[in-house]
Amino acid sequence: MVMETPVMSHRHRLAVFGGLMLAGLMSSLDATVLGTALPTIVGDLGGPDGLAWVSTAYVLATSVAVPLSGRLGDLFGRRPILLIGLAGFLAGSAACGAAQSMGWLIAFRGVQGAGAGCLLSAMFAVTGDLFEPRERARYQGYSALTFAVSSVAGPLIGGFLTDHASWRWVFYVNLPLGAVALATVLLFLRLPKPDRRPRIDYPGIVLLGAAVTCFTLLTSWAGTRYAWGSPAVLGLAAGALALFTVWILAERRAAEPVIPPRLFRDRSFSVACVVAAVGGATGFGLATYLPMFFQVVGGAGATRSGLLLLPMMAGLVAASMGAGRYIARTGRYHRLPAASMAVSALGVALLATMDTRTGPVAAGLYMAVLGFGAGLSQQVVMLIAQNAAPRADLGAAGSGVFATRMLGTAAGMAVFGGIVSGRFAEEADGRVLDGQVPAFEDAVRPEVLHTLPGPVQDGVAEAFAAAFSDLFLISLPLLGVGLVAALLLRNVPLALRE
Repeated sequence: MVMETPVMSHRHRLAVFGGLMLAGLMSSLDATVLGTALPTIVGDLGGPDGLAWVSTAYVLATSVAVPLSGRLGDLFGRRPILLIGLAGFLAGSAACGAAQSMGWLIAFRGVQGAGAGCLLSAMFAVTGDLFEPRERARYQGYSALTFAVSSVAGPLIGGFLTDHASWRWVFYVNLPLGAVALATVLLFLRLPKPDRRPRIDYPGIVLLGAAVTCFTLLTSWAGTRYAWGSPAVLGLAAGALALFTVWILAERRAAEPVIPPRLFRDRSFSVACVVAAVGGATGFGLATYLPMFFQVVGGAGATRSGLLLLPMMAGLVAASMGAGRYIARTGRYHRLPAASMAVSALGVALLATMDTRTGPVAAGLYMAVLGFGAGLSQQVVMLIAQNAAPRADLGAAGSGVFATRMLGTAAGMAVFGGIVSGRFAEEADGRVLDGQVPAFEDAVRPEVLHTLPGPVQDGVAEAFAAAFSDLFLISLPLLGVGLVAALLLRNVPLALRE
């Protein structure tokens, strides 16, 4: 049994939600802000071999912490988990800013990532505690704004602070923001603790943590550090599959499983997980490679290529907020995931038509369609999962769907990267003069590409455009799977009150 949520004034709820938004923005910014600062960090601290681990440590720790902290919030109360996440993130930020070696920076980035995972899982679960189901849809739509802003503003903020202050301020800037969020939670958030003695599923925690670790390293290293067919990649794939299988079997016998198997017996929760994974792969996974298209095919600089994603982010925010308002007004959501998959498929099909002659206006319209499609389900799947779960499982349900989206995004980025590099090599052989085909790693670096002869640059641009067209077409069947799953969603109107 879980005690009823204490009555809080609307003003207090809004203050807490503002703190949650600030915490979410802070943690999501840290996943994107370092890209432009990394070269300077390597120049200051050395250790170029550990460069990739600065980002990998953060993503890995976040991926492991999200599902685990969601369940711990159900068992011990969400307020303590949120406070632990804030304290860990701030401590990690301060330590990263003061790091004197690459090894220590990587270690402290892991602390930061674990804190961010706690923040993200608690952010959605506490929103579920604060607001009634229909009202919750509107506020979860607002939270989409934080992730859209971070994806665009992160690289810009990182570059500005590195150029005009120091790379250390990329981390120190979190301290005043986090202090405000921490004070807001301490002053205004009052939530009950579960009135039963929790039984921690230690085997489930270890197995899930190990499985997510293998999967995250697989998606980070495959096709970059190691070839897809290398023993390291095959070993990680086999390890992830085996660990996930053993974890599923163990959870069926656990008294308090990390993600209760009973959630998956509800069709709504299962559909939410499938749509979240497909949306993560096709929305955020594809978006990761669009700046590369603009740089290689369109000749845009790094900053401009990032800004060209603004139409996609605008479409995502508009759809997320519109979907939230629609659900708050009608109490219905069952057609939104299907609409998301269909509109996303239209956007991907339009993007597949882009070539070297496509202008920024047309590309922006195509990306806006894809962003609008992604936004129709981004926060809706969280609402579906929470609506399908009892209050005692609210954190596990929300963090389970969020973790599924993260894993889908990671898998999409890895697979799509392999497709682009493989198709580029095939297309370049027929478009670039013999003996002058650059390696994929060189072709995506503007400083190398611009030193090549003009005809070679033109051939590389055409090869990239053809490779990306194939990539978008290949992703359409995946959206078809998501559409079929979404059509299975039952019409279960949200109640005005729980």
